[in-house]
Amino acid sequence: MPKIEIREAVPSDAGALLGLIKDLAAYERQPDAVAATEADLLRDGFGTERRFEAVLAAVDGRAAGFALFFPNYSTWEGRAGLYLEDLFVAEWARRYGVGRRLIACLAAIAVRRGWTRLDLSVLDWNPARGFYERLGFAYRQEWLPYRLDRAALRRLAAEHD
Repeated sequence: MPKIEIREAVPSDAGALLGLIKDLAAYERQPDAVAATEADLLRDGFGTERRFEAVLAAVDGRAAGFALFFPNYSTWEGRAGLYLEDLFVAEWARRYGVGRRLIACLAAIAVRRGWTRLDLSVLDWNPARGFYERLGFAYRQEWLPYRLDRAALRRLAAEHD
């Protein structure tokens, strides 16, 4: 069995993290969609005003996956939760339990911080849906995702000015 390490990402991991993000975009059929740079990741994940945190997985010392997350907040519970923005395991590293170990690490972070839930979104075609369900995640079909993209956000913001 290979040696699997899960650890908190540090600034020197920005390049590896960006590479894995690009691999995720390719997996999600949008290989040219990543606009983020190493400088963006360094500023927002490791700067003075952190917007996200990440954990990295390595298999036998080779970067194999990551989970990028940030807190959300439940007004009803009056408690923070963990929102998993992205989880990715390189194809060559799948079936070693890397994904499960990444999620378990996030669960431990949430529990340690007193956060009460772990939320994520997954594409409807993604076979990882079965993986999430086996871990205990519940599909919430009554909730539909909505988003203002950059152009729509700016149009609406202009009404405020």
